[in-house]
Amino acid sequence: MTFALETATHPEGLRRVAIDPVSRVEGHGKVTLLLDAQNHIQQARLHIVEFRGFEKFIEGRPYWEVPVMVQRLCGICPVSHQLAAAKAFDRVLGAMPISASATAVRRLMHYGQILQSHALHFFYLSSPDLLFGFDSELAKRNIVGVAQAHPDIAKKGILLRKFGQEIIRITSGKRIHGTGAVPGGINKLVNAGERDALQRELPQMLQWAQDALSLVKQLHAQNPALYKNFASFRSNLLSLVRADGAMDLYDGVLRARDADGRILFDGMQDQRYLELIEEEVRPWSYLKFPHLRSLGRELGWYRVGPLARVQNCNFIPSPRAEAERQAFLAWGEGEPIHATLAYHWARMIELLHCVEVITELLTDPALLSGDLLTTGTRQRSGVGVIEAPRGTLIHDYDVGSDDLVTRCNLIVSTTHNNQAMNEAVRSVARDYLDGHELTEGLLNHIEVAIRAYDPCLSCATHALGAMPLEVTLLGPDGKLLDRVTKSSQGEFLHDVASDGMPA
Repeated sequence: MTFALETATHPEGLRRVAIDPVSRVEGHGKVTLLLDAQNHIQQARLHIVEFRGFEKFIEGRPYWEVPVMVQRLCGICPVSHQLAAAKAFDRVLGAMPISASATAVRRLMHYGQILQSHALHFFYLSSPDLLFGFDSELAKRNIVGVAQAHPDIAKKGILLRKFGQEIIRITSGKRIHGTGAVPGGINKLVNAGERDALQRELPQMLQWAQDALSLVKQLHAQNPALYKNFASFRSNLLSLVRADGAMDLYDGVLRARDADGRILFDGMQDQRYLELIEEEVRPWSYLKFPHLRSLGRELGWYRVGPLARVQNCNFIPSPRAEAERQAFLAWGEGEPIHATLAYHWARMIELLHCVEVITELLTDPALLSGDLLTTGTRQRSGVGVIEAPRGTLIHDYDVGSDDLVTRCNLIVSTTHNNQAMNEAVRSVARDYLDGHELTEGLLNHIEVAIRAYDPCLSCATHALGAMPLEVTLLGPDGKLLDRVTKSSQGEFLHDVASDGMPA
């Protein structure tokens, strides 16, 4: 992480502090803070500064290419995009429901994906802060430092992730950017040798998943005030749940709760998501800001992901994870848990649940034999919704009679959490940085809050509507020569002449 101080071009004469880039996250983002002369925070924002445009260049492509193409959004959670797109095109093909074998293989692929992603995030990206302290020595605050100081913890994290990646390889053809899920089903089954090899590792994986939960619970017990209060704020919660209210990370209906835990809506079909969610563009980020239509922009933003899922469901349909969920809820003392650092505890509950679900799936004979594909009556559009590692993921497509995609809309998990991450940045800036001389350790507190959401910033950069843009031309000496800006309303401003003087 680096940070720089510079004079902001604001009439108030505020000082600007930038954390650029935010480290140990997927993708490129930065945080800007505006401070007055007494170091009081006047503004704090998380900016997503890369734009990739998948929603646009998917248009005109044959629909059967899309589940493979959209995986390139991310190298950490490609399976989630592959499956969400495949589910959307199942609808387009009228392949509802897909075969039992296709369902079993896709579910195994998905829970393997969540297992590896959760292990990667907790052990590689977040554990250095949690084990060493937020303002500990920068040189050791990384996975190498964890491996040196806590080799047993690092080993478990690495091998848990490896197990999840092996499941992805078996079900999807390769560990990253596979081809296993296709519109209407799958293109390969699991063989008995592959199943048996995975089953042999399950007892160890189950124990290590339980150990990871014990570690995160120990961290919470050692410093309860920090874990309850750090970047804690109230919010609505959104996720899929099974028809009976159980946690289901592959399929289900949409449910939302308010900050007090009251259900706002339930049983909503995923195809109707646009009736529930509205997206907004703001001029300082390429990341959209979704909110619930019924509550509006100011009150309707929400959180997704493990913290939402563990509390939004009625129960987890695996015994060990459900017992751990009850212990987690008890920690909240009867109130919804809004602590940002509690994401880590909820994430490890889900990791344990994944191992339990994988154990059950590996006994399903449909993995080894059965129909790969299903066909039906062709439709013009389809929506695929899945619970990705970071939260609810929505893929929405229209397809023409020539089989080419005519429209694509993606609401990625991190996009749902955009407002919440900004709230976390503001909360930490107010509670820890305001009025203090800034240090790397203090600024890392802001990054800790962002990392808790496990953001995938590269996945989420798909701004909708007229995008703001600034193009700056610098000379060899770094002197500003020219600058053109475009507002979110499409208005252009040319404010510096070619000689460097104001236009």
